[in-house]
Amino acid sequence: MTNENLFAITALNSWKFVVGRFDQSLAALSDEQFQKRVAPDKNRLFYIVGHLTAVHDRMFPLLGLGERLHPELDEPFITNPDGAVPDPLSSADLRAAWTEVNANLTAALENFAPEDWLQKHTAVSEEEFAKDPTRNRLAVVLNRTNHASFHSGQAILTK
Repeated sequence: MTNENLFAITALNSWKFVVGRFDQSLAALSDEQFQKRVAPDKNRLFYIVGHLTAVHDRMFPLLGLGERLHPELDEPFITNPDGAVPDPLSSADLRAAWTEVNANLTAALENFAPEDWLQKHTAVSEEEFAKDPTRNRLAVVLNRTNHASFHSGQAILTK
């Protein structure tokens, strides 16, 4: 196994582990728990899931994988803080969007060849990438995996 293969497998397995663990946490929660705040004056779990879904959805064009599935989630879950706008969908619909985005994203990542991970992401120019080749797809996936892991820890607080 080459080092490139090892990096790719490690990144993909980390992504799958974190998203899978978060899926398990969500599956164990009722809709009432889904609306709970992770701490007083902090975000509801509903908002956190919407936020992560929107952030993961943004990875499709960022990684050059195609169009987003749910751009309508940006306003309520990225542009605005929790509670600034009414919830745009039900808990069931948000759970379905979370599952859809992550299943499609994971499937696309599984199709990456080892060299695909080290290609530039779309938010960096060729010139910037030549100066700093660490601004690649692998870095994006690692960053988003850490982001999901952080929020997964918050989700545990709602139990």
